[in-house]
Amino acid sequence: MTMIATLTGQIQEKLIDSIVLDVRGVGYGLLVPGETYSKFNIGDPAKIYVYEHIRENTFDLYGFSELAAKELFIKLINVNGVGPKVALSILSIGSVNGVSQAIASGNVKLIQTANGVGKKVAERILIELKDKVGIISSVDESSLLIGDDAAMQDEAVQALVALGYSVADAIMALKPIEKDLSTKERVTLALKH
Repeated sequence: MTMIATLTGQIQEKLIDSIVLDVRGVGYGLLVPGETYSKFNIGDPAKIYVYEHIRENTFDLYGFSELAAKELFIKLINVNGVGPKVALSILSIGSVNGVSQAIASGNVKLIQTANGVGKKVAERILIELKDKVGIISSVDESSLLIGDDAAMQDEAVQALVALGYSVADAIMALKPIEKDLSTKERVTLALKH
């Protein structure tokens, strides 16, 4: 059993791939996926679901803004060849629903867009987790698009992902913009919004 299941406090700092959560004067450094990172600003109150990764030389805390993300993270790290950092990278390609949809639908290409994930690891994830990921029934339209090959073929989506956006954020940023415009115009407008 883990010692820390959740932490509730205030976002004190946002670093490159982590946040510092101040809980009554103690700052907890939490490695977080993109969706959790972008959800909070410095000073925001937050309840974070925590996964403790304890090994001989390391003691890392992984944080998630929702329980479903933590549960999917645990499923991912139980796949042979997927460590916590790779699992975090996979969760950063989109929403929990979007990643679950990609796994359930066998979308190898989307899973491969995560840093550190090759074709063999992506295929192993799909084989082992395809029947274990429960798709939440309240999947919104943008989450379904994440698992869609057409969205990944969109050059504007690819450009925003190359700039560091998650697939989900790229799709959401482009959603209100007319598809008739050039890729450059769509990306420019998405960045402005």
